[in-house]
Amino acid sequence: MYAWIFRHLSGPLWLRIIQSVLLIALVVMALMTYVFPWASQYSPWTDSTIEIARA
Repeated sequence: MYAWIFRHLSGPLWLRIIQSVLLIALVVMALMTYVFPWASQYSPWTDSTIEIARA
């Protein structure tokens, strides 16, 4: 898959490397901004089992 993407980018090698890094950064940013916060509401690891003691 990564080789297919790399082959379909245009330009010389140095430009394809820059485009690949930018593409990876964009995917990571989209995951951190939209996908992971949305999925965290369905995650069982975000539920706390410790209650706050109130006096």
